[in-house]
Amino acid sequence: MAQDDLLIAAGDVTATSAVLWARGVRAGEVTVDLAPAGDEGRSRRVSFGVRHADDLTGKLRVSDLTSATRYRYRVRQEGATAEGEFVTAPAPTEPARVRFLWSGDLGGGGFCRPAEGGFTIFPTMLRYPADFFLFVGDTVYADIPCGKPGVAGGADFKALTLPQYRARTRHNREDLGLQALLRRMSVYAIWDDHEVRNDFSGSVEPLMPTGRQAFLDYWPIVPPDAEPGRLYRRARWGKLLEVFILDTRQYRSENAAPDGPGKTMLGAAQRRWLIDGVTSSTATWKVVVSSSTLAVPTGRPERRDGWSGANFLGFPQEGAGFVTERDGLLRTFRRRGVRNLIFVSADVHHAELIRHHPHTEWSFHEFIAGPLSATMGRPRPLDLGLNPRTLFAAGGVFNFGEVTVEPGVLTVRLIDETGSVMFTHTIGPE
Repeated sequence: MAQDDLLIAAGDVTATSAVLWARGVRAGEVTVDLAPAGDEGRSRRVSFGVRHADDLTGKLRVSDLTSATRYRYRVRQEGATAEGEFVTAPAPTEPARVRFLWSGDLGGGGFCRPAEGGFTIFPTMLRYPADFFLFVGDTVYADIPCGKPGVAGGADFKALTLPQYRARTRHNREDLGLQALLRRMSVYAIWDDHEVRNDFSGSVEPLMPTGRQAFLDYWPIVPPDAEPGRLYRRARWGKLLEVFILDTRQYRSENAAPDGPGKTMLGAAQRRWLIDGVTSSTATWKVVVSSSTLAVPTGRPERRDGWSGANFLGFPQEGAGFVTERDGLLRTFRRRGVRNLIFVSADVHHAELIRHHPHTEWSFHEFIAGPLSATMGRPRPLDLGLNPRTLFAAGGVFNFGEVTVEPGVLTVRLIDETGSVMFTHTIGPE
């Protein structure tokens, strides 16, 4: 990336607003011209400052946008220019079609940004137009040095300070393919563990605030003023879809703590927010984004890192994982009559579609995709406590998922880095 190149992105889009983000080429003011596509006469100009203290990053929420409208924007700073586009969400009463992509896990296990050609999957993703991209965690592997032959320079270190976390995050964001994707569609990003260090628990991790700051610096997220570190949030996309994005890291208890009512992955406030939001949502489909999978055991047996506490055969282990909280959430959703519930995950480095049937009268789905570019995993026995049924599973390939929501049907496709559709599944709403 040249020193005079701007990085840009749009994210956290609603029916009437969006967050515009940029990394400038020097300290000072960044100017943005924004207009509905094909209607430049309605253009408006906004600006925000970028400072060396923020690694030249800045962002601004723009409001009073028109729903279900494609916008184009041009970002300028002195002689540097970059252009992007995004589409606003339909109004909550509109049964409009919505399509999104999701995946996670970028640049881990030696699969760092190549010096030539960049990450191979993003040009493929550009062949699948969507309204937005859910980047479901491990947006960077800041805790693992990238120093192998053929890797782009500047990332051969383990991040421990804020400048280092920013440098590692910037290293991935400078990939030309990722830049092109973020100029084409908006993004909702959330972290997992490698934005700080492997399997970290935020409640006891001293580096958590540092990694969180770098994450916030480099993604178009504007937390509430009263909670400047908050990452969990929701987004309504018309009558058919509402998305709930979880922060499974910041508030979690230690992984090694024995499971029980006092152990939490979400923290009390986020748990109440999730229950209240999902159970009161009037959207047809409720999609919960969790960087930790519900049914795939991860981490060491004595300190499971995901929701599941199962052993390598899928049988429950007493005291492991975050099962009490997980099952309590699911029980509440069932008792309150939540239908058409889907969890979207990444993290385990393989693709899988699962239908869980934890109760005779209630079921839900879990969709897993990834990695974008990281060590390739493989399917493994699922947590039998959820009574899971795998619809499709595949490892050994970089991949992403696509969900299309239309009146009367939801279609999910798992797609590999060549653009081949590995599996398609359709679900009708209950």
